Amino acid sequence: MLSSVTISLVPETKGGPFVFWDDVAAGCTEAKKLGFDAVEIFAPGPEELKKTNALKIVQDHGLKLAALGTGGAWVRHQWTLTSPDSQIRSKALDFVKSMMDAGAPAGAGAGAIIGSLQGRHGNGVSPEQAHGFLQEAIATLAVHARAIGVPLLFEPLNRYETNLIRTVEEGLDLVKKSNADGWVKLLCDLFHMNIEEIEIEAALRRAGHAVGHVHLADSNRRPAGYGHTNFATIARALKEIGYQGYVSAEALPWPDSTQAARQTIACFRAHFQQ
Repeated sequence: MLSSVTISLVPETKGGPFVFWDDVAAGCTEAKKLGFDAVEIFAPGPEELKKTNALKIVQDHGLKLAALGTGGAWVRHQWTLTSPDSQIRSKALDFVKSMMDAGAPAGAGAGAIIGSLQGRHGNGVSPEQAHGFLQEAIATLAVHARAIGVPLLFEPLNRYETNLIRTVEEGLDLVKKSNADGWVKLLCDLFHMNIEEIEIEAALRRAGHAVGHVHLADSNRRPAGYGHTNFATIARALKEIGYQGYVSAEALPWPDSTQAARQTIACFRAHFQQ
């Protein structure tokens, strides 16, 4: 398994669960110094990545790009793939494609993440309609993922953030119904799983080779080791399913970014490093 740490370039998410903020170069310098393999970037869109020269900065620091978040489209525009407005659904779909394209050339290819962009049912959209919209979008994006050769990453969220896909089981069902054919993988976020899963380890074993990315945070969203999650047993489950992808810190910068990153890499080395 490989280590990664998050960098947010979206000012509106201040106070959220990202370890480094605002400055790609500064985040990469610290990540490299601490021994991380990669960084994961949460950007407002592909234009900001170009404007900041973010992907070249990552490469120049000898790091990989683990993934790109797409939640900036929700934060800034309130776009979702399940909106009652078909034009908004179309904008959300095009945004995800643009982020997939932005990440594809980065080394071996970095997957784009769908988390908050999945949206929710309500406001005139029934649960059946919302699931139908989401399945249609994932099927379309799976075709695009195949075309660019980089899987899409879908993240089940907890009940306080969505009323759609909240568990690994629901995520697997979505991928199956979307005929994704291996081009959509699950992002298993340990914080969300702590809320929604009966047992995190069993859920990871159930997901098996469908696991494409892991978000590392403790039970309270602080960095791994500052809560009560048992990372030893989680790491064991990931090793049992042969997971060799990124374990990426999406955690609060507590007590500050540097200490959060140090705590994360210490936990990674203690439990996940193979």
